[in-house]
Amino acid sequence: MKWFGVVSVLSGLAISPVFAQGTDAQQREAFVSHLMKQMTLEEKIGQLRLISVGPDNPKEAIRDGISKGQIGAIFNTVTRPDIRLMQDQAMQLGRLKIPLFFAYDVVHGQRTVFPISLGLAASFDLEAIALSGRISAQEASDDGLNMTFSPMVDITRDPRWGRVSEGFGEDTWLVSKIAKVMVDAYQNGDPSKPGSVMASVKHFALYGATEGGRDYNTVDMSPLRMHQDYLPPYKAAVDAGSGGVMVSLNSVNGVPATANPWLLKDLLRDQWGFKGITISDHGAIKELIKHGVAEDARDAVRLAITSGVDMSMSDEYYDKYLPGLVKEGRVAESEIDRACRDVLNTKYDMGLFKDPYNHLGPAGADPQDTNAESRLHRAQARVIARNTLVLLKNDNQTLPLQKQGTIALIGPMADSQRDIMGSWSAAGVVKQSITVREGLHNAVGEKANILYAKGANITQDKSIIDYLNLYEPAVVFDSRSPQQMIDEAVKVARQADVVVAVVGESQGMAHEASSRADITIPPSQRNLIAALKATGKPIVLVLMNGRPLALGWESEHSDAMLETWFSGTEGGNAIADVLFGDYNPSGKLPMTFPRSVGQIPMYYNHLNSGRPFNKENPGKYTSRYFDSPNGPLYPFGYGLSYTQFALSDFTLSSAEMARNGKITASVTLKNTGKYDGATVVQLYVQDVAASVSRPIKELRNFKKVMLRAGQQQRVELPLTEEDLKFYNASLKWGAEPGKFNVFVGLDSDNVQQQSFTLK
Repeated sequence: MKWFGVVSVLSGLAISPVFAQGTDAQQREAFVSHLMKQMTLEEKIGQLRLISVGPDNPKEAIRDGISKGQIGAIFNTVTRPDIRLMQDQAMQLGRLKIPLFFAYDVVHGQRTVFPISLGLAASFDLEAIALSGRISAQEASDDGLNMTFSPMVDITRDPRWGRVSEGFGEDTWLVSKIAKVMVDAYQNGDPSKPGSVMASVKHFALYGATEGGRDYNTVDMSPLRMHQDYLPPYKAAVDAGSGGVMVSLNSVNGVPATANPWLLKDLLRDQWGFKGITISDHGAIKELIKHGVAEDARDAVRLAITSGVDMSMSDEYYDKYLPGLVKEGRVAESEIDRACRDVLNTKYDMGLFKDPYNHLGPAGADPQDTNAESRLHRAQARVIARNTLVLLKNDNQTLPLQKQGTIALIGPMADSQRDIMGSWSAAGVVKQSITVREGLHNAVGEKANILYAKGANITQDKSIIDYLNLYEPAVVFDSRSPQQMIDEAVKVARQADVVVAVVGESQGMAHEASSRADITIPPSQRNLIAALKATGKPIVLVLMNGRPLALGWESEHSDAMLETWFSGTEGGNAIADVLFGDYNPSGKLPMTFPRSVGQIPMYYNHLNSGRPFNKENPGKYTSRYFDSPNGPLYPFGYGLSYTQFALSDFTLSSAEMARNGKITASVTLKNTGKYDGATVVQLYVQDVAASVSRPIKELRNFKKVMLRAGQQQRVELPLTEEDLKFYNASLKWGAEPGKFNVFVGLDSDNVQQQSFTLK
């Protein structure tokens, strides 16, 4: 690749033509080294600042900083005209004309909003997940962005944590697979190309394991569990070529990640070979003082830069204190050079030195209407969203509904455009999202009568409403009394053949800074459900939520339950497709749903104990709760269908696996019901006796299979030695010989078992 544009980008500098020779890596090394020789210390430090556009940083002040070489990158600007003006400042007024890069939290869509990440994982469809990532990258690139702060691959087993909604669930193997898929989808082999953006995996590391599920809280974890369960998804993203890593806000075993050289240098760079850019989370360097590891702001900066944090997100500390720290000898200039080189390498890989406007195009090509309908990918969003919905209950074949008669649509989120988009909905426009109410009307047309009533507020707790509306008017509070709203809903329900109640959490209740001590549906909505149940009408609960909820009461008071997460721009149409049977639900749970908050943490792939609970013979002195049924309400991998599926006994291709070998589990799946549909055949493995205790089962393969009614198909699920490897007590990675159990089923709980031996 020849970079003919470098001379024009750095006009006035003597750029050697040698940069057009050699490999890409050699060209980049030569180019960046030459550029850094021209830079002052202050200009190098300026490259380490990632500034957020907002009330504290108005655009005018940012443009002034750009022209003075004090800013290296921008986030929270998402329109081409604004981005172009800022890039113009760098290219026209900056001494060295070093281009900026532009980043944003494109987590589950940019303008087209897809289901939240937890919902995407519920699809168990890597192709659908990849499609959402490719479209997200295309739309982000088309807005002039160069980087997304995504994928978020924090493993979590605590649904109290609000950021559960941003991640892909509890299973290390599955999340690692998705991490690679998303990085590949965003970067598409070359993040510099139009239609691609650079990934920045987050939050490094272990953020999903914060104590008590409280956001920003501490993490204390053994090295074995860390390597076994929590680190692999980040490594999968790094191995896939993620250009960026965002550093987490939590401490790790007493050391904040932002001041943790073991994490950012020893592990990430030396062991994993990461060559990209590390970025602090928002304001994290300042927070080192409150963490209690920095005496003051200068000390916080010293700790962050020497620990390996390249870019400082949204604070002024690097700019304010690094020059003095270098002059005093408290920070070596080589640390500044290292970080600056990482930033410049990143910009080179983004193609910005070749063409600073490569994702913008000429000014005349800017869209006349940034929010134009033509910029959305509605058809794909609808297909993907349908794949993510999970049928939890369906007594007496209440679903699918008939497109006839009268349907009562009730609930505080049935007509909420904001909630159906979910948290971190990027540049999605609320007015462009399809609510459940609109989706049902679109589906039935004139064939059925749909009656609507709100029925209840999300919650009657005014303090929670105020909290949810702190930064945006996200929740509309109905000033009528709860009884007035329930009375209206009951009146509507009595006129209907069936009741569809849309209940759960508002999107702001499953967000950053939205940890919950209580994971049940709020009392205002439970009172509504109880009143609806009393009418005697069939009750279908459509759940909107960004985390596993404790739904035992709801299950008892409903005839059917459909988990829809927050399903995005086309959510209402996708939900209607499933409710009316135009699409047969096929989603599976990517997290365990507990019976109560008291069971947390609850996850399927736990270690055994010396006194394991046996539900057939519970015993007193076993690992159990004596005041509650043990086990989850809904296990990992669970999800029903409108049809029925049957699995034959499965076979293994061999009773032994050779080193570097493979065996295959084979099973026949048959659709024994009357509807066409898809399900996910899942394979789990257990290492029976190892040098350290191993989980009771671990997902190691799956296949989503579509069958017509009455059709059957032989499904083959291979296993290799790689699938049997783990970290031992010395943190050595490998597989140990011995007996392995293999489980095959349609969820993690209801499985068949066979065994083989690894030689």
